[in-house]
Amino acid sequence: MSGHSKWATTKHKKAVIDARRGKLFAKLIKNIEVAARVGGGDLSANPTLYDAVQKAKKNSVPNDNIDRALKRGSGVEAGGADYQTIMYEGYGPNGVAFLIECLSDNRNRAASEVRVAMTRNGGSMADPGSVSYLFNRKGVVIVSGDSTSEDDILTAVLDAGAQEVNDLGDSFEVVSEATDVVAVRTALQAAGIDYESAEATFLPSMTVDVDAETARIVFKLIEALEDSDDVQNVYANFDVSDDILALLD
Repeated sequence: MSGHSKWATTKHKKAVIDARRGKLFAKLIKNIEVAARVGGGDLSANPTLYDAVQKAKKNSVPNDNIDRALKRGSGVEAGGADYQTIMYEGYGPNGVAFLIECLSDNRNRAASEVRVAMTRNGGSMADPGSVSYLFNRKGVVIVSGDSTSEDDILTAVLDAGAQEVNDLGDSFEVVSEATDVVAVRTALQAAGIDYESAEATFLPSMTVDVDAETARIVFKLIEALEDSDDVQNVYANFDVSDDILALLD
């Protein structure tokens, strides 16, 4: 399994017990606001919004917060910010590539916070285009492994555009083209298979093997970046073994 999968799984577990739950809630609510502003507030007509709301609910964001975000994003209620998507690129230790996705209403603040987090935690900024070519835009649906099997998932998504199904241990990752993520998610629902999240994301086309010390620095760097309210997602192309993950845990 590649590093992105393991880190996605680690983050998923961590989110449940994370003391910084408020930051996670804020990022999920921001996703809802932006999706509603771009595609309208009707969940049935806006699949990106539907998935953003489902992800927020799966992470126990209160319904009142979700409803207010929907109203702000769709213009029913005042107070929504004009968020812009900004991508930054950089390198961590051992040549690990970083793609940092921000949703911010202040470009200067976002740039400053990303730069500070990178330079203070073993990373460095990179020119636009120097890192992004190492990642591909993909659709990723995470399915809990508690009540289904890999064969059941494969049967459900085979004709919906799924490219691969990866076993992450306690869950499964279904990868497709970004444009097929809704079809894959819909196919799972039609088969009665519950899912944890469905979204378009960036997956590395090649990975860098890291040892325990490098992995420790990479995780610290990711956490420092995610501590910024403007940073929405952090993607990195490292690969870490189960033994090293166990050691770090």
